[in-house]
Amino acid sequence: MAKRNIFKGVNSIKFNQRFKTDSDCLDYLVDVKWADGFICKRCSNDKFCAGRKPHNRRCTKCRYDESPTANTMFNKLKFSILIAFHIVFKISTKKKGMSSLELSSEFELRQKTCWAFKRKVQLAMRSSLKSPLTGMVHVDEFVIGGPEEGKKGRSKGMKKLIVLAIEILEDGVGRAYAEVIENSSAKELRGFLIKYVSRDAEITTDKWRGYLPLKKEFLKLKQVASEDGKNFKELHIHIMNIKGWVRGIHHHCSKEHMQNYLDEYHFRHNRRSNMETIVDVLIRKMVNNN
Repeated sequence: MAKRNIFKGVNSIKFNQRFKTDSDCLDYLVDVKWADGFICKRCSNDKFCAGRKPHNRRCTKCRYDESPTANTMFNKLKFSILIAFHIVFKISTKKKGMSSLELSSEFELRQKTCWAFKRKVQLAMRSSLKSPLTGMVHVDEFVIGGPEEGKKGRSKGMKKLIVLAIEILEDGVGRAYAEVIENSSAKELRGFLIKYVSRDAEITTDKWRGYLPLKKEFLKLKQVASEDGKNFKELHIHIMNIKGWVRGIHHHCSKEHMQNYLDEYHFRHNRRSNMETIVDVLIRKMVNNN
């Protein structure tokens, strides 16, 4: 199997030089989608011939003709695949991403069209849940509130309760995950910890009683007084950064879509030291729907 020529880096000039046409993007999707060989989605045959279009593959057994975008998040776009690739590049490589309004202005598309595609990108940015946080981990909840998207002024019921976990390293902070929760009960907090934090992690929380029952499962969990955030300095800086990002870039996030924005934020945060492959990782996730 030939080695893939993946795109590396965050340089926009290099990206523009690599992806000049729709064909360039489809070539990349072909390499990603069939990196392990062709398997027909209908009959599982592994032999193919040229399809109806240049980048398609036609099964030699059942004659099913499949495009590189079929069964991926790039399927049935309302704009060119070239624009889609450039949107993916902007969202993943810009430190603060781009709002749908910014994307609409830059690519001359309807804001709703950009929002719908950006939501697909955000879904691909979800954690695979395969790499839970380890080592020293601080956990706390916080609230975000603000005006509803597309509405003027402040809307009712906009408070979103979020739980955050972040790795504390000797030289700073590591990875982090956050999730919208309905309340601060032990049940909700337990669900979050099980998904995102290793049972071997040294978890530190404040004195909230909701964490107390969790010590039976997370044996290294300890509780300390928050002291107005002084004992969780790195975690609270992270919380302020999230709130500032939401206010500054998106202005508002409804409760329904807040998790998507949290996933987007932490997809970039968790790869900030490995930006060389962030575009390729995101494209692969969008192709494989994982």
